[in-house]
Amino acid sequence: MPAKRIIPCLDVKDGRTVKGINFEGLTDVGDPVELGVRYAAEGADELVYLDISATKEGRNTFTELVGRIAERINIPFTVGGGIASVEDAARLLDAGADKITVNSAAVANPELISEISSRYGRQFVVVAIDAKQIDGVWRVTTHGGSKLTDLELFSWAKEVERRGAGEIMFTSMDHDGTRNGYPNTTFAQLCDSLSIPVIASGGAGSAEDIVEVLSIGKADAALAASIFHYGEITIKELKAKLQKAGIPIRSVAN
Repeated sequence: MPAKRIIPCLDVKDGRTVKGINFEGLTDVGDPVELGVRYAAEGADELVYLDISATKEGRNTFTELVGRIAERINIPFTVGGGIASVEDAARLLDAGADKITVNSAAVANPELISEISSRYGRQFVVVAIDAKQIDGVWRVTTHGGSKLTDLELFSWAKEVERRGAGEIMFTSMDHDGTRNGYPNTTFAQLCDSLSIPVIASGGAGSAEDIVEVLSIGKADAALAASIFHYGEITIKELKAKLQKAGIPIRSVAN
């Protein structure tokens, strides 16, 4: 079994790492480059940086930041936020990002996945899917869960895979921010239905939650933010718990 990955997520606004709920009540939690360096040293397998700036100036700041991250960090990192065209993806990949992630723009224009994948290769493309249960059906949402679509989670995931996504990052909007764990049965079903890796996002409140989504939920990786930003657990401590639970991980240097 391939080693499971631990991926800290950093929301970035105007060059700083911030944390809030649905991008509101944002507090500054540190410099994104220095935080990334720290997480890499602690044993993070990858990083995700999401640009939540609302202005063109903010986007330009983020592009410059990606270049600085690439100079300092020696593990793969994915960037996303506001990518709506091949040109947007090219700007960030050319700046040094290892992968890009698309979400709402891919729902609006599924061909975007194919275009980026054809140009760069599927290993560069992560498609984020946010969904919530409506009358027992997992419905895909966009714009941070605020807009409901007619797409169904499992069929959309299969289409995303067919169009050239290299990975899927799934967030249950019913669990996101609750810190009460993940919908592990749904994750297991999703992972069984696909041949590409699935990253679990949203819902981690403890190491046990991550243990469960990587075992019961069969996810290939777990993405988390608050538990790392606020020092509730270090990546080294988390990996020790995963190892004790019999979950294959990449070892952390002493």
